[in-house]
Amino acid sequence: MAAEVMYLGEGIRKRVATRGRGELSEFRNGTKATFHYKTMLCDKRTVIDDSSTREKPMELIIGKKFKLPVWETIIQTMREGEVAEFLCNTPLVLDYPQVSRSLRRIAAGQDPRDGQRHCCGGIAQLHDHTLGYQDLDALQKDPQPLIFVITLLKVQEPGTYRQDAWAMTDGEKLQAVPILHQEGNQLYKEGKTAEAASKYYEAIACLKSLQMKEQPGSPDWIDLDLKITPLLLNFCQCKLLEGEYYQVLEHCSSILNKYSDNVKALFKRGRAHAAVWNASEAEQDFSRAVELDPSLAPLVAKEMKQLEARIHEKECEDKARFRGIFK
Repeated sequence: MAAEVMYLGEGIRKRVATRGRGELSEFRNGTKATFHYKTMLCDKRTVIDDSSTREKPMELIIGKKFKLPVWETIIQTMREGEVAEFLCNTPLVLDYPQVSRSLRRIAAGQDPRDGQRHCCGGIAQLHDHTLGYQDLDALQKDPQPLIFVITLLKVQEPGTYRQDAWAMTDGEKLQAVPILHQEGNQLYKEGKTAEAASKYYEAIACLKSLQMKEQPGSPDWIDLDLKITPLLLNFCQCKLLEGEYYQVLEHCSSILNKYSDNVKALFKRGRAHAAVWNASEAEQDFSRAVELDPSLAPLVAKEMKQLEARIHEKECEDKARFRGIFK
């Protein structure tokens, strides 16, 4: 049986590969659609993006003015479980390179706005600036029709889910932060450090998005930064327990660059330095932490004793290994 083909107004052709289930949603504003997408060029169906290779599928809130309006248009023609291919003409996908860049950075745990300039219009990127990906740079320079293969996983009505940070209003973000903080603390108490870290990270993302709108160093910017810092320290504590020491070094250093007397950041960075054999750096951080808070002295002494024991053990292993080489 031939696949069902239909035309959705000017510039969109749809071909259904797998029929969905149930009734078609009304897709009222605020409806959340969760889906996987594969983006291809029309030449040899070269794949640009495939969200199924990432941990998390795409989520889109109807009516939130997503930067690629054609996705809202095509999603609203689909039922849960449906798989369909959409051929979209060039004018409808001019913003795709920038959208793809943001989605790739989010998937990598990076801020999607880092390195971007404010500009008028989605395609107003200056020609002498790169998006950071060769394939997207090529598509930006030579726009062309795109094929989207969409697998609609779930449709959720407004009020039945909690929005991700990127889809919230500023007020919703501020309301979500203490809830996420509390949920992270509870998960941490239960020993679920990875899940706790995810909650802390989500709360940080809410505050960071608000902070991006403020002038660095302004009272409002500082107030938001002071809210971010304890969440980031909690996140670092989770990463310490998970053995992701270089993340701890990076984030604690970013805190100490602004707040050099933050004892918790010094102590956590000291522990991370010790874990990756940076003995002198660990000693410096621990010493500074004790200067600021003498009550930490017993705990620091214990950390240094453990580090010295590990260093001695490693030296003995190295000596034994080198003796074996020359036998």
